[in-house]
Parts: sequence; C-alpha cells; structure tokens
Amino acid sequence: MNNDIMTLPSIYNEAKKQLAYEFNCSPDDFSKDENTITTSILHEKRRKFSEEMFFIQMATFGKGTVISADESIHPWLQEWIKGKSGIWLFEQHNFFDLEMEIRKSGYKMSLTHHMFLPSSELINIDTDLKIKWLEQEEIREYYGREEFSNAICDHFRADRPDVLAVVALDENRIMGMAGCSADSPKLWQIGIDVNPEYRGRGIAKTLVTLLRNEVFRRGAIPYYGTSLSNLASWKTALSSGFTPAWIEVESRKITEKEFAK
Repeated sequence: MNNDIMTLPSIYNEAKKQLAYEFNCSPDDFSKDENTITTSILHEKRRKFSEEMFFIQMATFGKGTVISADESIHPWLQEWIKGKSGIWLFEQHNFFDLEMEIRKSGYKMSLTHHMFLPSSELINIDTDLKIKWLEQEEIREYYGREEFSNAICDHFRADRPDVLAVVALDENRIMGMAGCSADSPKLWQIGIDVNPEYRGRGIAKTLVTLLRNEVFRRGAIPYYGTSLSNLASWKTALSSGFTPAWIEVESRKITEKEFAK
C-alpha cells in the first residue's frame, strides 16, 4: 500500500502526460492558450479503448484544444480553428462543420467524454452500509451482467483490466458496485452502477469515495468520466471529491448501415 498522496499539480501532470502519448503532442500543449494540430498515431502507451487509429480526436483542459488527426484533413483544420478559442470548438455549431467535413472521408464524431480528476487528499466517509471488496480475480464472475455495465467491463480486458471493485450489500443482494479499470499504469478509471430500487440513498457517493481512496492508497490516480447530460453521474463525481478536468472526443467510421440511410 502507498499512503503518499500526490499533489494536485502532479495529478494533472500525469493526466496530461498520458494524453500526450495518445495525441502525439507535448504535455505542455494542453496548457497553451492556442490550439495545436498533430498527426494521429497509435502509441503503445495509449489507453487502449480502440485498436484502430482515430481519424480525428480532440481534447482540452479548458484552454487551447489539441487536435490529433489524419494528415489529409490538416489543411481544412487549420482554417477551421482560425479565430476560435479552443473551448468553443466543442460547441454544436462548430461540431456541425467538423462533422460535415469528416463525413466526406467516411467518419462521424462520436461521444464527448467529460473527465474528472480527484482532489489530492483522502476523504473521510462513514457508512452503515455492508461493504465488500472484490479483487481482480473475484470480479470475473460478474462479467456480462447488464446491471454492472458501467462499473466493470463486459469481459476481461488484459490491456485495461478491472483491478478492483467495491459493492454495497442488502443481505446477499448487491445494491451497487463501483469498479475501476487500469486504463494505464497510473490512471485507473472509476465507474458506478446502483440498482434502481436503491437509488437516492447516497450509495453511489459512498462507493465511489471508498474506491477513490483505495486507488490512491495503491499508488495510482483515480479518474472518472461521464457525458454532459448525465447529471446524476456529475453529482456523484462532484460529491466524491472529483472536479472537471478535461474534455475529449473522437471520431468513428460510419457503418454500411448508416451509409444506406
């Protein structure tokens, strides 16, 4: 166990270092006011969410935006970003222009991920809930169960394994589960599921906070992601010691079925 908590600047530096692998840039590019365009790569140290190189992906920590893209679209991107602040590139009217352009190459924009990083201390939390911890091997029996689709993967992933989970029990029934995947050696992403009949009792906050603390103790950095409109998930993140840190989005290929419409 590691009881030394990193400082907040070092937490952000680790996140920017990780994204720099994926966006083919310097970590310092995420702190610049101006936008940065780089060439897409498939770095071996990336978080392995895809086995294919993204045609385009974008990320901002609230200043300039880093855009990693296929070189064929670089000239268009250079014109697109002119006179635009990085944070506004993610707005719908700008996204529409980007969407129309990349569709010419057979791609469309995918989900926008709103990512959270933790404050740099353990959070005291008292609970009367019956808590059970699950180590990596114990998590395997829960794969494929829809009620835990946010907390853990649907199957074991050696490239970003679920390494730890915590559950709240009502007798022997699981009320909720928070799990974390080792997306990189330093960044472990937390997900949470609470069964509908047990929601509104603070179970999500308790489980995410407990897991957040334990990830820190094990020498990693917990992080959390959700979508813009998932307000319940936002509230859980904020109440569990996380704050908004960066936004990222990527493209995906348009399927034959989508082309046929």
